[in-house]
Formats: sequence, structure tokens, C-alpha cells
Amino acid sequence: MHAALFPDLIVNGETVPHALVAAEAQNHSAPKGKPGIAWRKAANAVAIRTLLLQEARRRDLSADPAEVGPGRFETEEEALIRGLLETAVETLRPTAEDIRAEWARDPSRFRAPPLWEVSHILCACDPRDEKARIAAQARALDLSKRALDNPRSFARLASDHSDCGSKANGGALGQLGPGDTVPEFEAALRRMAEGEISAEPLLTRHGYHVIRMDAVAQGAVLPFEAVRLKVSDAMEKAAWARAARAFVDRLAADADITGADLRPV
Repeated sequence: MHAALFPDLIVNGETVPHALVAAEAQNHSAPKGKPGIAWRKAANAVAIRTLLLQEARRRDLSADPAEVGPGRFETEEEALIRGLLETAVETLRPTAEDIRAEWARDPSRFRAPPLWEVSHILCACDPRDEKARIAAQARALDLSKRALDNPRSFARLASDHSDCGSKANGGALGQLGPGDTVPEFEAALRRMAEGEISAEPLLTRHGYHVIRMDAVAQGAVLPFEAVRLKVSDAMEKAAWARAARAFVDRLAADADITGADLRPV
């Protein structure tokens, strides 16, 4: 990305170094061969940061870097921006009526964790070993086809061919809940219906899995009191984000900016 191809970013008379925008552009995606899109996204982000820093200094705020991790602190600029937003962005806490109305809009969004009863056939391999991975994939594809052609044979196929200790139980893993398996296996379970056998073997760090969903118990809808604080927190965060966006929009509307486009969309 050649900085000279892009216009200078100037915010209220302050020229922002191209290097700052170029560094920010690494954090933004763009279609291959269209670096201008990433540059424009970066220029907008840097323009907002510059506006916020200018406003913090106009208000004569001082930086008080907070610890954001063990031994890691905010930069002075991050602390200034946080201090400004804490000072300038105010929101009202949602009322009890607002919280109940938000929950009542769709109570089914708030459920206890699901439970899945699952069986699988594992064709073990180290995915980093290409030769072993290809061989395991071929085995898994064959076993998957055989299981799909004759679903009643699943337990026997697992007993005869699985590389998991569950083969002693016909591949049955018992009941699983969120967090009990590797993320990619859990993601597959969330997509499966009761009685379904996976159409394609799933690759995880353990190898290829042919999966059968034996039973699904969707978590019960939780009562209002069990989720009241969660709903309230989500509403407060959403309200704060809207107020912060409105504050930035006001700063941008009063600013003289070239090289970025901060018009509200």
C-alpha cells in the first residue's frame, strides 16, 4: 500500500502522518487488489481517534492509564480517550419496566444450556501430518458413506473401526453440553438435528469424526428474574454505544476534515 497514492488526512488543521493511517490499515480488511478500501476505513478510524484526542485536550483532561492486564497499561492516548468518553457520554439506566419489556420481546433468547446425546466414529490423525490426515479422511469418508447408507449399522461401525475409547459403547459419548468438547465439534453439534448423521466427516485436532446426534434437549426458557441482570447489562452497553456514536457524530459535524468521510450512515 503506497501512502503517496492517498490524500493527506487533516483534522481541524492537524495533519496526521501517513504512517499512522498505514499502520491502522493493517487492522482493516479489503478485497484483494483494492487497498484503497482498507485505507479509507483506516483513515476514518484515525480521524475519529484524532477528533477525540483533540476534544480531550481542549477540555484539559489528563491521562491516567489504567491496567488492562497483568503488567499491561493503557497508552496515554487510550487513557485520554477513555477519560473523555467517561466524562462526555452519559446514559440513563434502564428502568425495571424497560428491562421487562426487552425480555418479553422474545423470552426464547434466554435459555439454559442445551444438552446433546452424541455418538461418533473417530479416525484419529495429527492434522499437521498431511499423509496421515489424507489417510484418515479417506477412512472417514468411507465410514460416513456406510453409516448414511445404513444408519442402523452406526454402533457396529464404531465398535469395529473407531479410534476412540467410546468404541466399547458403540461410539456413544453420552450427554454433552457447551464447553465439554473442542469448539469445532461443539459448533457441529449446534447445527445437527436429532437422529442426524453428519453429511461430511468433521476434522478436529483429534482427527476426523463421523457424528450421530442421538438426542437433543434444548435448554428451557429461563424466567425473567434469572436473566434480569444480563438483560439490563446488555441494554446499558447498547445505550452507551449509541450515545458514544452520537457524541462522535457531533464532533465530526463541527469539525473540518479532509481525507476521511465521517458522515453518519
